[in-house]
Amino acid sequence: MEIRWFGQSFFEVVTNTETKKGVKIYFDPYSEAIGLTPPKNLEADIVFISHSHPDHNNTAVFKDIGLVIDSAGEYSVKGVDVKGILTFHDNSQGKERGCNIVFSLESENINLVHLGDLGHMPSESQMQKIGNPDILMIPVGGNNSINGREATKIIKQLEAKIVIPMHYKIPGLNAELNGIEKFCKEMGICVSETVKKLSVKVSNLIGKEMEVIVMQAEK
Repeated sequence: MEIRWFGQSFFEVVTNTETKKGVKIYFDPYSEAIGLTPPKNLEADIVFISHSHPDHNNTAVFKDIGLVIDSAGEYSVKGVDVKGILTFHDNSQGKERGCNIVFSLESENINLVHLGDLGHMPSESQMQKIGNPDILMIPVGGNNSINGREATKIIKQLEAKIVIPMHYKIPGLNAELNGIEKFCKEMGICVSETVKKLSVKVSNLIGKEMEVIVMQAEK
């Protein structure tokens, strides 16, 4: 499984399944309105949209899409098992900013969870549905989603093996978000080196202790 990050909450995941080699999966593509330039003319097998805000739902960056999934439920697409879990984009049951879908994927015997723009501490029931991911993509920049302190609490409860922070301030982004430093301080871990592309095999995860990986945004 290979992972790339384009900034904000926009990820590419490429995985091999029994159905297809090189299944291309994307999460939360953003528009240029946020100050970053997204990649264009992408081809996707699956695009996941956590919620319908323009910094997360710009499907115009794709020249071809097999399937868009933007709602809660259980799916099986091209050999990838998917669970969409209903949460909220705020701490008021969605009254301020609406719903948010957390997506949990199973492929190559690896469980990957993308929390979207989660805006609250999940309930016990929601945490049980999310489970214990091998890879956790989690917002840490605060403002309209959880901040570094809340993210740290969630990470400790979920016991993910690989944590990838997202949705924080980076150069060019015009959204009012915290930088990653506040999250690092809460976690007690600050990573100086960034990773451009992350390759993960299930064999690498056996007995692995939790690791925070800060990714370099693709340009």
